[in-house]
Amino acid sequence: MKLLHVIPSINPVQGGPSEGIRQLNGPLAALGVEAEVCCCDLPDAPYVRSAGFRVFAFGPSWLRYGLNLRLAGWLRRHCEDYDAIIVEGIWQFHSIATWLALRGKRVPYFVYTHGMLDPWFKRRYPLKHLKKMAYWLFGDYWVLRHARAVLFTSTEEKLLARQSFRFYRCREAVSSYGTATPPGDRERLSGLFLDQFPELRGRRLLLFIGRVHEKKGCDILLRAFAASCAADSALHLVIAGPCEPTMREQLDGIAAAAGIRDRVTWTGMLSGDLKWGSFHAAEAFCLASHQENFGVAVAEALGCGVPVLISDKVNIWREIVEDGAGMAGDDTVEAMTGVLTRWLALDASARERMRAAAMDCFLRRFQSQMVAEQLTALIRAEIGSQRR
Repeated sequence: MKLLHVIPSINPVQGGPSEGIRQLNGPLAALGVEAEVCCCDLPDAPYVRSAGFRVFAFGPSWLRYGLNLRLAGWLRRHCEDYDAIIVEGIWQFHSIATWLALRGKRVPYFVYTHGMLDPWFKRRYPLKHLKKMAYWLFGDYWVLRHARAVLFTSTEEKLLARQSFRFYRCREAVSSYGTATPPGDRERLSGLFLDQFPELRGRRLLLFIGRVHEKKGCDILLRAFAASCAADSALHLVIAGPCEPTMREQLDGIAAAAGIRDRVTWTGMLSGDLKWGSFHAAEAFCLASHQENFGVAVAEALGCGVPVLISDKVNIWREIVEDGAGMAGDDTVEAMTGVLTRWLALDASARERMRAAAMDCFLRRFQSQMVAEQLTALIRAEIGSQRR
């Protein structure tokens, strides 16, 4: 089987969807599936050249909407080279381009919404929602309506998606998301990370890793950490990931006002061994998001055997709590303080049991080989039913 992912960008700074494509590439290949990518990046971008799989890059695009007629024309000419096409996300031109290019063609397409229909955005950005209404009525409604299936990474995401726009109608399917099993050389990798940040040696590390954005709730995490860290002077918060200067200034101000500035380390974006070392050096992973349809970093933490302390706006929280792999609460300072306090009250043996549960949860639910098998089975079934 030959698949094509259509995505605005595979820049790793963009987070989840681009990383998901990378993590699925190997497991799909092991199943005999050839997966390629079509995007709007510049062809000479370093992350395009080093992708490790075939990428058709048609950048630059125009406007924030990502208008790119080269991509649309190429899709129309080459879509039938593939057994199926997967659209990664909506609200940009690539989704409309796929819908238009495949009109009258036999090749089916599937859409991962990646949480972009979550009603949180409607409540938080009402003016942007009005703008999206135009995109919805004249474009993305039809993208979803004509998709062979719209793929949600959890049942929670599917249910939330129904609440954002009128006339919502599509064929829904749940297809879990995940990541490859992380490298497990815990001592070596954590040592590399601590060599890079020697001031963290001997500390009990709580880790946030990801794109520092308003929806991630880093302000809540800082305030909850400040309210609970008096329990142990060795507790230290690590915030790893790209961050805009204005956001960094705002969060620095929160830490300073709470008196914890010297107990917070900002590493910037981590990759490779340093990224995995940060997970292995951490006692727990923290994510206080207001909205998170899946959270690749959550799965990565579980894959490193690291318990996760998350908000119940991370849509896989139910599975994690059910498996005893972490704790969850509302996306408020009070609730997240409670989560951290409950974690800190555990004794060493209880924390070790939760580490084992985290790894078990990952292997059963979020390991990319299992995810690839589930996705290919779903697509093959849909293709088979279309041909009958």
